[in-house]
Amino acid sequence: MFNVSDDILYIGVDDTDIDLFEGQYAVPNGVSYNSYLCVDDKIAVFDTVDKRKQDEWLNNLGKALKGAAPDYLIISHTEPDHAACIPAFLERYPSAKVVGNEKTFIILNRFFGELQAEKLIVKEDDTLDLGRHKISFIFAPMVHWPEVMFSYDATDKILFSADAFGKFGALSHEEEWLDEARRYYVNIVGKYGNPVQGALKKAAALDINKICPLHGPVLGENLGCYLEKYDLWSSYRPEEEGVFIAYASVYGNTAAAAEKLCAELKSRGIKAETADLNRCDGAYAVATAFKYSKLVLASVTLDAGIMPCAEIFINKLKAKNFCNRTVGFIQNGSWAPIAAKLMRSAFEGFKGISFCDVTVTINSAADGQTLKQLSALADELANKGEKGNAN
Repeated sequence: MFNVSDDILYIGVDDTDIDLFEGQYAVPNGVSYNSYLCVDDKIAVFDTVDKRKQDEWLNNLGKALKGAAPDYLIISHTEPDHAACIPAFLERYPSAKVVGNEKTFIILNRFFGELQAEKLIVKEDDTLDLGRHKISFIFAPMVHWPEVMFSYDATDKILFSADAFGKFGALSHEEEWLDEARRYYVNIVGKYGNPVQGALKKAAALDINKICPLHGPVLGENLGCYLEKYDLWSSYRPEEEGVFIAYASVYGNTAAAAEKLCAELKSRGIKAETADLNRCDGAYAVATAFKYSKLVLASVTLDAGIMPCAEIFINKLKAKNFCNRTVGFIQNGSWAPIAAKLMRSAFEGFKGISFCDVTVTINSAADGQTLKQLSALADELANKGEKGNAN
């Protein structure tokens, strides 16, 4: 536990035992489930935590309350990693009112049945008077569930931002915010760029000193940097001019071509990096594709199709609304290479995609012709400008 301000305490918990967040995202450094307590004339708790850490959270809450009883439990997001402890909270503090919007209670009822508690249903811009602290509510639907709402404390100028501005990684593990925040945003929230843009416009009207997300650290310095990243990500603009080369190889020849292209690009002063889709974390690959302005996808032809890991990667990009990028292809096939045609066909349904004119074809292993094509593709990628904004 620690103080966010004089009256607001962090009472969340780290989960360093979890291996997969939401059953699919690798979290080698764990994750935090954040909860906050405002002690004023009236006492408000902001969100609960995942049931995995229920006992630890209730212990933190009890210590912070010092024998007092909370008046309100404010629910910003009903996903179980934040709401699963509501029944246990109400069993211990039955007089507390549960604060949420109409959609909040619709979803909570689906998880827990009818809550045996007094409900306070709030609307956009309603204010909850705790005494010195006045808490207003800003609706942020589809960031990333339909009931999501932010809370804003005008006294300490703190925005409780639900899942927005969160990241993977336990608080006990010190690391830079950006990489794991990007991986978290793109894979958890990335599909919903327009709603995030709407939420950012609402946040821009507030005087914010600190942001308290439901995962990751409390953000109190360089807030402009975090807001800028969210604006970039949610408008589907690349962070950096560069090339991400994602490859699916069987015997190493396609991988070698991908690495050769990476070297050719770097020799031209172009930032580039590669990833083996068979071995790297899929969420990392998707986030990295969003990071750069250009993507090259390399795959062998397998069973008259493409490698399964490449197909999964493309499907994940589609699900997260990948758009406004330049895309190129490398294909390999010993007798009938058609991977590039199939990959291009898959990307043709994406918005704002421009395709490289040069397609590299490998017949089993790279030869002189392949090397010429790789050099030509590197030239084309080096000369293509950054894609524009989302439509």
